[in-house]
Amino acid sequence: MASFLQLLLAWLGGCGCVGRLVPLVQGTKASTFRGNMSQRWEKPLLRSRRSWVWNQFFVIEEYAGPEPVLIGRLHTDVDRGEGRIKYVLTGEGAGTVFVIDEKTGNIHVTKTLDREEKAQYTLLAQAVDRASNRPLEPPSEFIIKVQDINDNPPVFLHGPYHATVPEMSNVGTSVIQVTAQDADDPLYGNSARLVYTVLEGLPFFSVDPQTGVIRTATPNMDRETQQEFLVVVQAKDMGGHAGGLSGSTTVTVTLSDVNDNPPRFPQSSYQFSVVETAPPGSVVGRLRAHDPDEGENALLAYSILDGGDGAEAFAIHTDSLGQDGIITVKKPLDFESRRSYTFRVEATNTLIDPQYIRKGPFKDIATVRITVEDADEPPSFSRSEYHLAVYENSPPGTLVGKVAAVDLDSPSSVIRYSILLPTDPERYFSINPQDGTILTSVPLDREVLPWHNMTVVATELDSPTQASHVQVAIQILDVNDNPPQLEHSYEPFICDNSVPGQLVQLIRAVDRDEDGNTSRIIIRSPHGIREPNVTVRDNKDNSASLLLRAGRLPAQGTSLLVPLELVDGGSPTRTGSPTLTVSICRCRRDGAMHSCGPEAQGSPAGLSTGALLAILACVGTLLALVLLFVALRRQKQTTLLPFEEEDVRENIITYDDEGGGEEDTEAFDMAALQNPDAAPPPPQHRRLLRRDVLPRPHFTASLSTRVPPQPHDVASFLAARLCEVDSDPSVPPYDSIQVYGYEGQGSSAGSLSSPGSSCAGDSDAGGYEYLEEWGPLFRTLAELYGAPEGPPPPT
Repeated sequence: MASFLQLLLAWLGGCGCVGRLVPLVQGTKASTFRGNMSQRWEKPLLRSRRSWVWNQFFVIEEYAGPEPVLIGRLHTDVDRGEGRIKYVLTGEGAGTVFVIDEKTGNIHVTKTLDREEKAQYTLLAQAVDRASNRPLEPPSEFIIKVQDINDNPPVFLHGPYHATVPEMSNVGTSVIQVTAQDADDPLYGNSARLVYTVLEGLPFFSVDPQTGVIRTATPNMDRETQQEFLVVVQAKDMGGHAGGLSGSTTVTVTLSDVNDNPPRFPQSSYQFSVVETAPPGSVVGRLRAHDPDEGENALLAYSILDGGDGAEAFAIHTDSLGQDGIITVKKPLDFESRRSYTFRVEATNTLIDPQYIRKGPFKDIATVRITVEDADEPPSFSRSEYHLAVYENSPPGTLVGKVAAVDLDSPSSVIRYSILLPTDPERYFSINPQDGTILTSVPLDREVLPWHNMTVVATELDSPTQASHVQVAIQILDVNDNPPQLEHSYEPFICDNSVPGQLVQLIRAVDRDEDGNTSRIIIRSPHGIREPNVTVRDNKDNSASLLLRAGRLPAQGTSLLVPLELVDGGSPTRTGSPTLTVSICRCRRDGAMHSCGPEAQGSPAGLSTGALLAILACVGTLLALVLLFVALRRQKQTTLLPFEEEDVRENIITYDDEGGGEEDTEAFDMAALQNPDAAPPPPQHRRLLRRDVLPRPHFTASLSTRVPPQPHDVASFLAARLCEVDSDPSVPPYDSIQVYGYEGQGSSAGSLSSPGSSCAGDSDAGGYEYLEEWGPLFRTLAELYGAPEGPPPPT
């Protein structure tokens, strides 16, 4: 069997796959090397004709035999079978994949080859002398091709697939194209020739066998019936014949929606109810027409068909999702006037596809009946708002107008009226609680407040919770009650060198009344009272010019008083009588004022206003600094002092001086404590002042006039000294600990011990019987030390 495979491979390699080497001819010229021109021969070879004839070698991929497979043979005419020729093979895979018998030139393949990894190998063959290793022929290149077999199935690289096609599509509508790839050689045999078929998805879809295009195969596929289809497509090589390899993939086909279904109301009529007090915009109910389509194909628009009272009282609009029709109140309802409404509502698709218009009409109609329910309503005013008017300056109690309200549920109910206090806090108006008559409470001034806006409340007497409000706007009508007045507070001046006829000041007059600025105001000098130096000329546009009349004016620093008379055109006529003061000043050459007043003549040079202000600012700053300094000093002293009402001895005063201990004899006189009789009296000419309190007026402490106590009366001595210290507030400190080294005398107990006594000797000499004479305070001590010793315990 192995010999048969070798013969088969040799036949596949071709009859001319081995080279022939012809005998050398003596005397011929040396042939040139047709291989690598850079290679030099040690000894040129003489050629009479070509020695090598090459064809391609072939080897079948994926062959795994027990022995290396012979794929061809190399032979040269120089080889006469003497064994001196050695064949050498170099190049891709030489020695590893391909080996050559150096004696015979047979080429074997030693490994299993895969065409998909490497399709061909390029090698170099050469015949050399076995003894000297000298090339007998130039190297020659040849190719070994790996012959393909059908060992790779088709693969869908981009699967699984997802596609969408509109519902109701025609037969043959392209859905998607699927493509498989085969790694085998497409140029050799049918290993890579693919054929596509549908394994699952019939009869709805088909596939083109050659291109893999999937198309619809059934008309009128309805999304509402089935929205998704699973199609399995197979690709098979070898042209689809038996023995070929195959691969498959899935295609999920989704039917997209089209507007092929009209909307339909689930019922032909609907009934709703609403309370008559529902305000406009209140929701009455919802309607929904069902459309099997989805997305924009299911969007609906609702409308009221009947144009009667139903369309006037109610409105319908589509919600934000485009599905429900919402019925709302359009205007206020009244149970007493109408108790029910009936109208028709139409639902229509907003988008209609002309391609499916034959499935229409794409709308539906339903009947709606709405019942109005009675409710306890608050009083209803005859108007939604009131506009009233009254003249200003009218006396209190003047009639302004009247408001009226009625209870629609019970017209005979009693209504009470009132003004909402926050809307009329000044109580300019009052209202009659029974009939709603509005009166003035105080005189009104249009120039202060031309309009008054307030709220009137109507309340049912039987049901105080039922109340309604209405806005009342009252306009204050104008009367001519304001005389004309000058537009500004003029301060005219005239130069002392002015000539007659010169303009002194242009003045304007205004009237605060409503029509005052549009009516004519006459400006003139009063009859019989006028300034002889100034003429008032009316410009007949509510303005006047003051002109200089006299050639000589009074001295500088004086002024001219110009009386005026302002007369309006109202009814009754009002007259204003202002007076202008014209100052006579010294002016520069350009006419600008230089100085005015009598002081200007005597002291032409002086401090300017800016300088005076600067000086005043400096003085004020200095005063502020002084006051601040004084306040800080006072606050500092106050923080260091305790309150006068408190006891100073309750304060804790810390001193940084360290005491001298028992060796310190400078703090006080120890002799005064040892011997009270020898202590000198306290000095009268000096006092020790305290530093923790403010100094206060005090009197010198008076010493006791009694006879000093005797040395044996220590208690009286200490009491006297303590009284003297307490009565003198200048002696510090109050709270202190004083140690007295004086031992008392005259005690009935006598001296307990002394530096020269011996406890042991005294005990042995006299015992402790005297302790019983010391009194009840020493009874326990007497029992401890004065008890007789008992007999020794028996041994």
